[in-house]
Amino acid sequence: MTDSELIARYDTRVPRYTSYPTAPYFTKAVTSETYAAWLVDIGTDAALSLYIHVPFCDRLCLYCGCNTSVVRQERPRRDYAQLLSLEINMLADRLGRRAELSHVHWGGGTPTCLPNDCLTGIMDLIRRRFNVRGDAEVAIEIDPTSFTADKADALILMGVNRASLGVQDFDEKVQSAIGRMQSYEETKVCADMLRAAGIHAINLDLIYGLPHQSEASVVRTAHQALELQAGRIAVFGYAHVPWMKRHQALIPQDALPDTPARFAQMQAIAQVLEKQGGYVPVGLDHYAKPDDAMAVALHEKSLHRSFQGYTTDEAPILLGVGASSIGSLPQGYVQNATSVPAYAAAINAGNFATVRGVALTADDRLRRAVIEKIMCDLQVDLIAAAFAQALDPAPLLAAARGLNSLRHDGLVIWDGRKLTVTERGRPFVRNVAALFDAYLKVDEAAPKYAKAV
Repeated sequence: MTDSELIARYDTRVPRYTSYPTAPYFTKAVTSETYAAWLVDIGTDAALSLYIHVPFCDRLCLYCGCNTSVVRQERPRRDYAQLLSLEINMLADRLGRRAELSHVHWGGGTPTCLPNDCLTGIMDLIRRRFNVRGDAEVAIEIDPTSFTADKADALILMGVNRASLGVQDFDEKVQSAIGRMQSYEETKVCADMLRAAGIHAINLDLIYGLPHQSEASVVRTAHQALELQAGRIAVFGYAHVPWMKRHQALIPQDALPDTPARFAQMQAIAQVLEKQGGYVPVGLDHYAKPDDAMAVALHEKSLHRSFQGYTTDEAPILLGVGASSIGSLPQGYVQNATSVPAYAAAINAGNFATVRGVALTADDRLRRAVIEKIMCDLQVDLIAAAFAQALDPAPLLAAARGLNSLRHDGLVIWDGRKLTVTERGRPFVRNVAALFDAYLKVDEAAPKYAKAV
């Protein structure tokens, strides 16, 4: 079967599976009181990780699907930093101890848009209220165009040891269409400043499927990305969902590449990164240098998937802080209020800002484990997965009957027990995972998710 035929058959709308159940199936049944009770039940020896969401940026990037807004004044940024501090204290008080943290991730938006003293102050608070392990990864997302030397100094004081730089594309025509002008030189200066400050673990984010991109243009961007010598590069397909993100309607739709062109762009970038850059493909959309911790975790089958994508974080509990942030606990998922005013009202009232979530069933936990293995390792033993949780594998084996067409098309290998996604099937791994999603209905998928390719 040709690539065009595969695309025609499998380019459906499916989740990215950064959680299971996925966020559209969270409900208001999980409340602030639910979250407070779940926190108390966490074991005293449980390792935790922390995610801090900053929903502000200096500029509006038209492609963006994140929960963020343009805020240029300093006062609301400081006010928000105070809310983060209040929530962190609430979490520590509720846990009743100085719990151990293995990872701290600052995301957004643009976390570095907070004033430097706010960034260092919050990180100092985290270290006072939690036991941040000496080998903990402290990561932050950066917009290189607004990064300065004093910001690098602040990151060092925070103990940041990994930085993720948004690039997307270096072509000026593409940048103009998405409202994100950013030269290669600006990006290199940012990377050089980070390394000079002692932060050598650097990630880059690229996107294909943007307006005016071509196979040749993304190859040029990929070559420039190689020159930056990042340890990890994420390559995402642009999700055009203007019904969910209204600013995306400003993108000229007639300039967007069609699905076969997107597929060709994805393959072209992969060729540059793997063949010329020596990167190892990780799951669906990440690449890592062979000696990077992510490539090592892939080899050791200890890779995980969270709301930040692929991760080496093995902590079973993720606490989310900030507006819209999502936490993952043994009992289920919780999400804070999306709007800053609603988040602020809850936190200022002394309550957690949880507005939705889902309590996990035994079946949810089993399917989550299977889907994570498919997304991370590209293989899973269904019977072993079920037995590991003392559950009947019959529901999984029933779902596996849907593998027939994927197997016929050479996208998976299935022997009645073990499922392996082939290299040709890697771009369609979300389709494979979707077979084990008990919530997903084909007629419901269209308004919720981006297409697989």
